[in-house]
Amino acid sequence: MRYPERLLTEDEEIVRQFRPHWRVLLPSLSWAMILAVGVGVGFAFDPPVGRIALGVAVLIWLLVAGRAVLDYWFTNYVLTTERIIVRSGMVARNGTEIPLENINNVLFSQRVIERLLGYGDVMLESAGSQGQSRLEDIPDPEAFQSQVYRVREARSLALRHGPGPANHADGDVVTRLERLADLRERGHLSEDEFAEQKRRLLDG
Repeated sequence: MRYPERLLTEDEEIVRQFRPHWRVLLPSLSWAMILAVGVGVGFAFDPPVGRIALGVAVLIWLLVAGRAVLDYWFTNYVLTTERIIVRSGMVARNGTEIPLENINNVLFSQRVIERLLGYGDVMLESAGSQGQSRLEDIPDPEAFQSQVYRVREARSLALRHGPGPANHADGDVVTRLERLADLRERGHLSEDEFAEQKRRLLDG
């Protein structure tokens, strides 16, 4: 379910949006397989019993696993040029919004099985009353962490230079910051070297 663009501010753009990792659907798939075996056994011994078993199996699956599928479908993580948005719920909606300028730190964690399947949790440490916000079952959390840092740096530059269209120099600084972040991710720059180069860029 795509985030409505009418809810964005005038200059705000969506950088990335996604649902939770598909692993949240594994319990629903497991139930479907178990119930399918039961229906197959029913058809093997007695087709009328099998048809009844099929109806019962569908009802059980909807009651047990249907909620998880709906939660997955109606949960959205959205990263924009100004904030991180979390929306969930089909009828009763819940939402969280964290301005990028309030984010102090972004941490991610992955257990062994989570790393093998390509998902994990992301912890956002922010200023103000929100404190910490945990985003669970994020696909490729390490890449998401880096993306948040890059967008936050660009947001900091935009706020620093004030409102209005960015000039050529501002665009050049953003580009160079992105290149520095890429060099750091590849291991060509240490954290101290990255911080020093970034400080020089921001100080002009």
